[in-house]
This record gives sequence, C-alpha cells and structure tokens, in this order.
Amino acid sequence: MRSQLDGAGGLRHLATLDGLGRDMLVAILDRAESYRRFPGQPAYEGRELAGVTVSNLFFEPSTRTRASFDLAARRLGAHVLNLDMQSSSRVKGETMLDTLYTLEAMNTDIFVIRDSEPGMPDFLIDHVAPHVSVISAGEAHLSHPTQGLLDVLTIRAHKRRFAGLKVAIVGDIRHSRVARSTARALGTLGTSDLRLVAPAALLPEEAEFAGAQRFTRIEDGIAGADVVMMLRIQKERMASSAALDEAAYFREYGLNGERLRLASPSVLVMHPGPMNRGVEIASDVADGPRSVIREQVNNGVAVRMAILAAIAATLTRRRKPL
Repeated sequence: MRSQLDGAGGLRHLATLDGLGRDMLVAILDRAESYRRFPGQPAYEGRELAGVTVSNLFFEPSTRTRASFDLAARRLGAHVLNLDMQSSSRVKGETMLDTLYTLEAMNTDIFVIRDSEPGMPDFLIDHVAPHVSVISAGEAHLSHPTQGLLDVLTIRAHKRRFAGLKVAIVGDIRHSRVARSTARALGTLGTSDLRLVAPAALLPEEAEFAGAQRFTRIEDGIAGADVVMMLRIQKERMASSAALDEAAYFREYGLNGERLRLASPSVLVMHPGPMNRGVEIASDVADGPRSVIREQVNNGVAVRMAILAAIAATLTRRRKPL
C-alpha cells in the first residue's frame, strides 16, 4: 500500500482507509461536520479549492458518489471536469495512463477515480506528477473510503460514540467495497461488536473482517443492534446472478418492520444505495422513523468536501510558484 500522506503528515491521496489512524479520521469527520448543510439551508460556499481543477473519472455507474463529488468540489470553488467511459477515449483503446497524462497536461490537480479494476488507485498514485493527488471513489469490490467515512459520520451524529456500539452489516458482504471500508472505519474508531449477516455464499473469506461475528440468520445478527446497515445484492459482480430468487431472499434476509423490532429501540437503519426495495429492505423501513438513509446522502457531500479541502491544503504546500 502506498503512503497517502505527505512528509508533513498531511493527506495527499485517499485510496483506502487502511493505515489512517484515529486522529486523522476524527479530524476529517470534524471538518465534515463544519460543512454539513441540511435540506432547506443555503449550501456552503467557500474558496478552499479556488484555482484547483478536479477531474471526476467514473468508469462504473454512479449517482450519489459522482454527484456529491461534483457538488463538493464546486461548493469549495474548484473547476470541475466530469468524464465517464462513454465520453472518453478509453472506448477507442486509450490506456488509463494516457488518459491521466492527457488531463494532467490540462492542469488537473486532483483526480477522483472509480474503476472496476483492483489496484487502479494505487497504480495512478504511482504515476501522477508530484503536485497531483488521487482520490478513490470506489475500487472494484475492495474499497470505498469516502463511503466508509460518511457512514461513520452519520453514526457519530446520532450515537456520539463508537465504543460499545453493536453494528450489523447485512447482505452481499462478499462483493461489497462499502462493507470493507465502513468496517475499517468503525474498527479504527473503536467499535468492536461488528456482526456480518448473509447467506453463507455471500459472506467474505474467513481471513477478512478479523474479529467480526458471522451470522447466517438475520434475526440472530440484528438482535439488540444499535446500527443495521443493509447492502444490495451486487448482481454485476456475480457469475451466477441469474439464479438469485429475489422474493426468497427478501423472505430470508430482507429487513422488515417485524425484524427491526429485534434490534435496539434506538436503532439506526442505514443503506449506502442504490436500494432494491422489496429485496433487501421494505419500503416502510427505508422511509421509516429509524432510517437515516437520506442523511447518509447528505453527509456524503460534507465528507467529500472535507477530503477535498484537506488534500487541497496539502497541495498548496507542494505547488510550484508562478
């Protein structure tokens, strides 16, 4: 894993939450809280990224992450370029590295990258110029660091602590980069009671998620939980997706009102989206009083603003004078 910090300890890249300590995560969350604005309030307008160019390179589908990075950069005063596979020369055979060099030549300072190929963020970090930074917006099934941060920001806003919390992650954990990053953030911040709940075929390898409890019955896994995070079935990452019986899955693993009553009375219901209503979660639960799913989306903008601002501060020290 490449170093994500510069020589002074500032955040230069964000490819993963692995290796980032508690103090760094808390500082990011604190900064994100200062940027949070709720629906109906005026959006934050700042100049932290004035003169900075951010290129959003999304080669997998995205709604929440892409839109929130775009808004985050603009609300901090950046110039923003959005590029997807269909509008890039990668469809003509151009390599990712040549795409990188092309946009570097146009004075891109920060690349935000989502790609299905494992190792792509580290590969780009190895090849960018010294004054350029890389942020992962989702790496294959391995990592989604900003999602992990927005999830723990949402939990902190309601619970104000991580130690002693019982957190259940339910669904397709084997293929979930969100589960991996959120679990990493929770562990760094002090949560030790993590439950993984899924059919045996959708649980991760034994070596992953060290210390987590594993359950194949949702009723057992969410009993007394303070947080229940539901995950969608990622058919696009499964070779046998056609065999999935969605109705049967909902009967066995879907979160409905009856099952939710097994959790703590003050439970938070979370979902990174996109949701498949009636497959992993019932609509009355997704829209119910314990749901903070829309708040997660709101916090995504604030977290991505915090990451961009932190990296921009590091870049300022590295920029060449005019």
